[in-house]
Amino acid sequence: MTADPFEPLRDALRLSPDNVPLRRHLADTLLSHGKNEEAADEYRQALARDPDSPDLKLGLASAFHRLGKTSAALVIVEDLLRADTPPARAHILNARLCLRAGDIESAVRSYKKGVDADPSVADPSLAEQLGIDAGEESDSEVVDGRLRAESSMAADRVETPIDRPKVTFADVGGMDKVKDEIRMKIILPLTHPELYKAYGKTAGGGILLYGPPGCGKTHLARATAGEVKAAFIAVGISDVLEMWIGQSERNLHAIFDQARSSRPCVLFFDEVDALGASRSDMRGSSRQLINQFLSELDGIGSRNEDVLILAATNAPWHLDPAFRRPGRFDRIIFVPPPDLEARAAILRIHLAGKPAGDVDHHHLAKKTEGFSGADLKAVVDVAVEAKLREALKRGVPQPITSSDLAAAAKSLKPSTKEWFSTARNYALYSNQGGIYDDILDFLDLR
Repeated sequence: MTADPFEPLRDALRLSPDNVPLRRHLADTLLSHGKNEEAADEYRQALARDPDSPDLKLGLASAFHRLGKTSAALVIVEDLLRADTPPARAHILNARLCLRAGDIESAVRSYKKGVDADPSVADPSLAEQLGIDAGEESDSEVVDGRLRAESSMAADRVETPIDRPKVTFADVGGMDKVKDEIRMKIILPLTHPELYKAYGKTAGGGILLYGPPGCGKTHLARATAGEVKAAFIAVGISDVLEMWIGQSERNLHAIFDQARSSRPCVLFFDEVDALGASRSDMRGSSRQLINQFLSELDGIGSRNEDVLILAATNAPWHLDPAFRRPGRFDRIIFVPPPDLEARAAILRIHLAGKPAGDVDHHHLAKKTEGFSGADLKAVVDVAVEAKLREALKRGVPQPITSSDLAAAAKSLKPSTKEWFSTARNYALYSNQGGIYDDILDFLDLR
């Protein structure tokens, strides 16, 4: 029995890569088996050879829909619907996309057009979600079905994955000051609730981590969750932002609700400045998203106790000042590039489990001043790649040495310099309330 059921089709395509019907058959088969990413890739390759095929466009749009790439799917579907005789299935897929976006009336109209064009495409399950009974639907049925449809749309949203990190602060090199701040604000209230309660303090609240990229802000957030054995939800821009008015706010509320139902939970927002940029620089619906974010942080209508909120940004000066009020991100912590001891510790961590010889970590740390944690990982990666080339030539594995790592470090430049050139200006000339005093101290400008 073949381990990969799709292998015969793939073999046939290797022999006939320009066979569009065969590639479409493979894509359709992959899609029917839930292999959505692979199906999308095959549809793209087929479209490169037959760019005008409505069936291939519809297949790619269906794959995008299943992957949650609503905007990309809509672009294709809208193109198909501009044809003189649009495919009936394009109307049905458009109905699904409109339903996901919360546009119930458009979803109903699209569904009806598809069924009118070809009754065989009728989908009773979709019709039920849209509140459409068998036969012709009335305007009142559309209105009566709105609640069911909106409920289905919420259920259709894929929840942000919840992780249970195994890493702890022991796996984070250096950052002792930052770790102490997090312990006081987040970890100790959970491990000593009676003591904190006596002082009227509860577990929860927010910490904003800022600094140059690659210095371990995300790693530190995961380690925080690992320290208290809490759930960890990492939120990226794509988990929240959508093109439809109101949907981004609903996504954000759903993420906070998910965290509240998973207490204790560390909710981590990466690149938070993209979600909470200054309202003075924004218009319309973007302001509404920031207002929603602030309401969620305040716990309006919901309790945020035991929801531990961490956020990271490389550009704190772009964040709306309202986020820095007490009860929101009331601890703003500078995460600098690792110091000498931290760099040595990070190198040890990245070399663990690799065939390393007698490496002088402290000496290498001196040669990598200004390097971020990500830069140090790159040093190890470059040294490993060079050693692999050597091992392949000799046929015998060779241990990584200090000289290998020093040569790799010499070939790389610290990525933090550009960030500090920008941060320096904000610290010197836009430092209201001493927000960026830590940057001035780090650069020895005070």
